[in-house]
Amino acid sequence: MSNTRFINPPEIAPANGYTHVVEVSNSKLIFIAGQVAFDTAGNLVGKDDLQQQTQQVFKNIQAALAAVGADFSHVVKFTYFMLDISQIPVVREVRNQYINVAQPPASSAVEVRKLFRDEILIEIEAVAAIPV
Repeated sequence: MSNTRFINPPEIAPANGYTHVVEVSNSKLIFIAGQVAFDTAGNLVGKDDLQQQTQQVFKNIQAALAAVGADFSHVVKFTYFMLDISQIPVVREVRNQYINVAQPPASSAVEVRKLFRDEILIEIEAVAAIPV
């Protein structure tokens, strides 16, 4: 996207799987609430399976983006809330099916003690920028 620059300043340690700075200009910002692994009927997908839950979360984010005429190329920031941060490689494996891995969005990953339901293993928020 010509309205977005992905920057990893040499003064900061190299980024691994994310971009340190994403500059956005002339865009409409889209904020997507934390998504969990519920299907369209509200049923949990992938009980006790982080990979299946993450797949469903990314499908939900994809649907949210499509609702405003966007796709994953417009995502500039993810925030991951996980019960077990050591499992981030599983999340990245799924994420990499959806994003441009050469210019990944900025991101933060937070290990939490609990999410709003015991069987939920991950929640992901996204920010997207659509050129105007």
